[in-house]
Amino acid sequence: MSRILAIDYGLKRTGIAVTDEMQIIASGLTTIPSETAIAFLTDYFQKEKVGKVLIGEPKQMNGEPSESTPIIEAFVVKFKQAFPEMKLERVDERFTSKMAFQTMIDSGLKKKQRQNKALIDEISATIMLQDYLSRKMF
Repeated sequence: MSRILAIDYGLKRTGIAVTDEMQIIASGLTTIPSETAIAFLTDYFQKEKVGKVLIGEPKQMNGEPSESTPIIEAFVVKFKQAFPEMKLERVDERFTSKMAFQTMIDSGLKKKQRQNKALIDEISATIMLQDYLSRKMF
């Protein structure tokens, strides 16, 4: 099988998570500067077999697009141009940042470590991917 990769794209940073080849476990991969996302993915896709990419779709509580939607939509266009053959699925990313922060607290990370926004982005991508895997199994 191939891996599934999740992207939590942001204006400054992009969190990336990936499954194992059996698509059972989601793990944080890295956080990168957003302007390097296409180059990073090009390199990663050459090294690893990825069958699908999930990109977070930010929404407000009422389901309307959030203010960061245009930024992410622009990235989706670039992604599709760079990787036209790659399966792409948009997934709701509401609450992932809050859940990531709570995960950091629950894990016993100190306050200074919890202020690491790059780690929050990576954990957010992992939560998004794990949620997708959980829904896929039922």
